[in-house]
Amino acid sequence: MMKKNSAKNTRIIYEYAKYLREAKQLDDSTIDGVLRSINRFDESTNYQDFKKFRAKNAIAFKKHLLSKKSVATGDKLSKATVLTTMRHLKSFFQFLVTQKGYRAKINYSDIEYFNLSEKDTRIANTKRKRNVASVEQVMKTLEAMPCSTMIEMRDRALLAFVLLTGARDGAVASVKIKHVDLVEQSFYQDARDVNTKFSKTFTTYFFPVGELPSKVLNEWVEYLTRELGYRKNDPLFPKTKLAHNKNQQFEAVGLLKEHWSNATPIRKLFKQAFEAVGLPYFNPHSFRNTLVRLGENLCRTPEEFKAWSQNLGHESVLTSFYSYGDVPDYKQAELLRKLSKPAEKTSPDMEALIQQTMMKMLNK
Repeated sequence: MMKKNSAKNTRIIYEYAKYLREAKQLDDSTIDGVLRSINRFDESTNYQDFKKFRAKNAIAFKKHLLSKKSVATGDKLSKATVLTTMRHLKSFFQFLVTQKGYRAKINYSDIEYFNLSEKDTRIANTKRKRNVASVEQVMKTLEAMPCSTMIEMRDRALLAFVLLTGARDGAVASVKIKHVDLVEQSFYQDARDVNTKFSKTFTTYFFPVGELPSKVLNEWVEYLTRELGYRKNDPLFPKTKLAHNKNQQFEAVGLLKEHWSNATPIRKLFKQAFEAVGLPYFNPHSFRNTLVRLGENLCRTPEEFKAWSQNLGHESVLTSFYSYGDVPDYKQAELLRKLSKPAEKTSPDMEALIQQTMMKMLNK
């Protein structure tokens, strides 16, 4: 049976979800994360009416989360998870104090008690070392992938496509044949059809990662259009068709002219491909880091860095540097040894770019 105050909370949570979706234009997966945080807090107070919120509720919930263990790992929840939850709740209650019926009931200063200590915040914001594949590792995996059936051909082409474009898995799941121009070697990420981040439309030209990925993709498109009769508006990477076998179990029997509803099958495909060659799992998004590192080695001028960054869909080259461009350990040692030698003259444009990057990092 629903608790007396739970219905009131449910209504305002619904209004907040609508606000996030329509006013803030957040996607459903982000909103789901926010709602999980709110529901967690709601449950911890035994569904107490949000109008009765006080600082002590924030303090108690914060203490509870910092000592709680993760169901998945058995370890304490990470500081990053706790920080994200607290930020969600702080934003939610800041929304509540603007709403009729809540404005006079909630003390704005009490909301500040959702803040973590400076120490815990620093730990939560610590950048973790990323698991990033080299182009050579991806090529090794691509070469080893079987391609005797249409499903195997699709899976191999999909891996090649992500390496060529650095496209996010949501975009890959929704791409149509018409969005890829094999002559121009490009992928038109049209937000009207393709699930791009922030619904941004842009063109990605294939990154210079070798001949094999392009060859694999070309052969796949030709097979789809000539052998299977797929048309321009059909998915580039069709959903797997399942049917019951003699044991009444589902098995893959072909392809449907439908898009995957989400990117989960793509991540599963990547995991299986890397495991097959004895490599750790590199998720599709990590290929963007792979390409940033490749760009760091190939680009020599600010203009080249800018073009490389735009190709990943970044507004600013600093996004590529700061968000993706971690320096691996071996590179860090190499660069520091190089700095002990007399410096080579740097162009004014490059000096300006380096200064912008340093300021961005210091401000962070």
